[in-house]
Amino acid sequence: MQSFSRGWQFLKQAWQMASADKDLIKPSIYTLFAGAVVSVIGIIPIALVAMFFSNAGFVGQIIMVLSGALLVFAEFIVSYIFSAMTVYLIYGYLSEGDGRMDKAWEIVKRDLLDLATLAAASTAVNALQKLVKGQGQKAGRNLLASLIQNVWTEASYLILPAMVIEDINLTDGIKRATQIVQDNLLLVGISTVGVKAVTALIGILLGLTGAIIGSALGYGIISLAGGTTVTLGLVLGIGLGLLVFFIFVMIATVIGTYTLTAYHTCLYLWARDIEKADVSAESIAAPAPLAAVLDL
Repeated sequence: MQSFSRGWQFLKQAWQMASADKDLIKPSIYTLFAGAVVSVIGIIPIALVAMFFSNAGFVGQIIMVLSGALLVFAEFIVSYIFSAMTVYLIYGYLSEGDGRMDKAWEIVKRDLLDLATLAAASTAVNALQKLVKGQGQKAGRNLLASLIQNVWTEASYLILPAMVIEDINLTDGIKRATQIVQDNLLLVGISTVGVKAVTALIGILLGLTGAIIGSALGYGIISLAGGTTVTLGLVLGIGLGLLVFFIFVMIATVIGTYTLTAYHTCLYLWARDIEKADVSAESIAAPAPLAAVLDL
């Protein structure tokens, strides 16, 4: 319970930062729209490939798999570009009192190749996870696939700040993240602040709220229009209901994306300071949002 409470406190601290500097939250919003555009554009060639090569045997399957992998790769690049911006904006805010968008864009341009390699690695892990899971519903395979996904997701949250803040490539970023974990520099932060649980709960609550309001609105419009037999009313009701639902989902996504990125950026900065000072975690002040939660 204490872990959840601290996670909630961190979320409030992180959003106080965003309230003080609106630039911090902008990349998390941009990534939603950019990701949607990439997905819509990317699904068209995949649909065409499925249409023309679905009966082409093994070659057709390879083409479809590669097309899907390219879309996943593109989605990861979009996500990492804007996450990298968020990392640098938070770093700038904590170190200089101001997260500047122009500097964040310059960092993204500088690290674009490194971000692409991270996206490629994540695409490979995604493919491995699906391969392990297979088409069956075996508990052991599902558990291993989930473990692979969770471990890489957590690793990428630490690799990204290392690449952005220290200007290193993917290989060195993995080494830095591994070193930090091996030295237990993040043990206190990870074990005592339940940020994931808080963001997950908020996502569920907002999703349910959106579903309830969207359903009520859609049903009301359909009823006022004369029931399901009236095509225009049916289309408007379903369309507006889904729109309301997706707005709530988008809000939940922005909250989760920004909060988790802020959390891992603060953890990374704290671990780096501890490593440099070569002292215990209690002797080094954590970044402001994390310090307020851990009472350090």
